[in-house]
Amino acid sequence: MLAFLTEWYKTRFSDPQAITLMFIIIGIGLALYFGAGLLAPLLVALVLAFLLEWPVAQMSRLGISRTAAASIVLVVFLGLMLILMLGLAPSIWRQGVSLVTDLPSMIDKGMIIVREFSADYPQFVSASQLDSMMEEINKMLDTQHLLDLGKQLLGYSASLLVLMVYAILVPLLVFFFLKDKDQLMKGSKRFFPTNRDLARNVWFEMDQQIFNYIRGKVIEIVIVGVVSYIFFAVMGLRYSALLGVLTGLSVLIPYVGATLVTLPIALVAFFQWGFSPEFGYLMLGYGIIQALDGNVLVPLLFSDAVDLHPVVIIAAVLVFGGLWGVWGVFFAIPLASLVKAVINAWPHAASPKEMYDNE
Repeated sequence: MLAFLTEWYKTRFSDPQAITLMFIIIGIGLALYFGAGLLAPLLVALVLAFLLEWPVAQMSRLGISRTAAASIVLVVFLGLMLILMLGLAPSIWRQGVSLVTDLPSMIDKGMIIVREFSADYPQFVSASQLDSMMEEINKMLDTQHLLDLGKQLLGYSASLLVLMVYAILVPLLVFFFLKDKDQLMKGSKRFFPTNRDLARNVWFEMDQQIFNYIRGKVIEIVIVGVVSYIFFAVMGLRYSALLGVLTGLSVLIPYVGATLVTLPIALVAFFQWGFSPEFGYLMLGYGIIQALDGNVLVPLLFSDAVDLHPVVIIAAVLVFGGLWGVWGVFFAIPLASLVKAVINAWPHAASPKEMYDNE
């Protein structure tokens, strides 16, 4: 056993390049795990700068200075984000407030249906279970709970001030990352060992994959969200903008997000129309959108970026989402691809066939 472990260690960790790669990954992982909250604006700026580097590089090839190119790209990007927020946020806010206002009547209607079901099928839902359910709902809607919710909202106002500070810091960081990319990368190399060829190979393999994934995910969110909103609006579904945004954001969590967002869509449609043809048409159309997303849009956008088994993707979402929350979910697939690239690049013992070929 000891001889086996010794041989395994020599095979996997005798290469200095592998040790360097391991320390780089561990160092970055520890920094993200313990300092993600403090480094949040820096990480967001790095992601945005990474996405906006391509147009800046293209403009630089045309003879435009990096300073001018970074300024133009950043102004256009912020303008698009501002237009999107001003055009979409008020509608979503109004529909969210309307949904909260209508929630008690929706709950009452749902409880009437449950009571009728309990009367017809007491073996499935007993009277005691129904009373317990009503108690929990009343607790959620009592005054003290609403006061606690108000306190939480007041606490979020402090976070709003932090968000306003980030709104100033992040664009500045993005501008300097784009403008001084070469100087910053040259300066950062001092903090890494010189024997980092293996780490460089892993980065080159991941660079285009990460860019393709993030770009494809943003495009997928926009397409699915817009198409869903148009479909919900044409059908006359209430809270169509809010539900369209939720549907678009649901693609952040592969396989799981679509399942989670189906519930509120089905509930809103049911309380609006009941079991009617409109309800059936809406769910059929929503199912077609999800099927086209999974079988047409995703293969087109991620054919070169993702080569992972669905089980690996779900496991990556659970692990990295548990570590870093929303950002972990968003980057679960690139991080899983990074792990795969590291495993593929890591030194390994030659198989008998490889040894024979080398001879």
